[in-house]
Amino acid sequence: MSIPTIDQLDLAHERVLMRVDFNVPLGPQREVTDATRIRAALPSIRYAVEHDAKLVLASHLGRPKGTVEPRLSLEPAARTLETLLGRPVVLAGDCIGPVVRQQVAALSDGGVLLLENLRFHAEEEANDAGFGRELAELADVYVNDAFGAAHRAHASVVGAVAYFRGPAKQRGVGLLMRKELDALSALLDAPKKPFVAILGGAKVSDKIGLIRNLLPRADDVIVGGGMAYTLLQAQGVGIGKSLVEPNSIEEATRLLADARSLGVGVHLPQDHVVTAALTSGVSSETTAGEDVPDDRLGVDVGPRTVARFREVLQPAKTVLWNGPMGVFEMAPFDRGTREVARVVASLTDCFSVAGGGDTVAALTQADLAGRISHISTGGGAALEFLESGDLPGLAALRA
Repeated sequence: MSIPTIDQLDLAHERVLMRVDFNVPLGPQREVTDATRIRAALPSIRYAVEHDAKLVLASHLGRPKGTVEPRLSLEPAARTLETLLGRPVVLAGDCIGPVVRQQVAALSDGGVLLLENLRFHAEEEANDAGFGRELAELADVYVNDAFGAAHRAHASVVGAVAYFRGPAKQRGVGLLMRKELDALSALLDAPKKPFVAILGGAKVSDKIGLIRNLLPRADDVIVGGGMAYTLLQAQGVGIGKSLVEPNSIEEATRLLADARSLGVGVHLPQDHVVTAALTSGVSSETTAGEDVPDDRLGVDVGPRTVARFREVLQPAKTVLWNGPMGVFEMAPFDRGTREVARVVASLTDCFSVAGGGDTVAALTQADLAGRISHISTGGGAALEFLESGDLPGLAALRA
């Protein structure tokens, strides 16, 4: 892409507004329980401060919906960043306004100011032009390193960027954003064959566009999770009380036909872990075949399916994995997802990309994340990029 990366920008003595994704989980004492997203932004942050930038960081946290909610303050993120960075991080009392402008003006070279939660202002999600202009007035350089938010047409991602034009203004992407784009572009541009996509999650409707964009590129598509039952029903397989999207049956039928015409293998569950109701402690059993009894619902893939998926994956040179194979958040229905995680992690001479919360959680909990070539920090953004090849945040930078 023709968008400069932060290491191609002149940062010395400049005020730099960097959009980051510090939307991190907090514990009961408002402590950061998983600093993965903050750690992921460190390379760009370090680069900026080491090159004498006056760094202004902007992020959202949670969904305060335009109201100030103290429990969603970015203060815990500021403290965690300060520890990881090894230098002071000042938390602003707001993200716009005269006091914030004074704090920015007081920054010295290499100083770091974290703006308060952008979403305390409804104008952020509304992509309000005035709000975007106020953010832009804080700096002369704009860097988007928030891949996880780049699919949102919000003021800090899109609106503010328009004001970084002209000889005295610069704009580009951070090191994390570039890493994400390089990894995902490799799946679209020239994936090494065989290329296997593993797709799971609840709704096939959420991933129809992705599947259509992958069909001309992939050799095989493995489908698990709730979305598999819509595809199975489209083939006339009994799915019992399993999750299904009736309005997507016709599109699922077309997808399967298109895959056949392209010679792409679509691999659906051959057996299932089923139960009478999705409640804690409920008993479960494994079906003998692909049909689910009328009084049961599928909650995970069975051992025959895992074996078949393993067989498909063994020769893969490129793998994309997005979405769990079952009701991952409820043990023991996480078993199929964990087994697939072990298979993907065991592949050698294979470029593997994983994204989505449950997928990453399965890899992390199994201590296998380090054996995946690239773990995306933005599930929704990754899906949109793989579906369309672009994101609102990128389009704004190119405009």
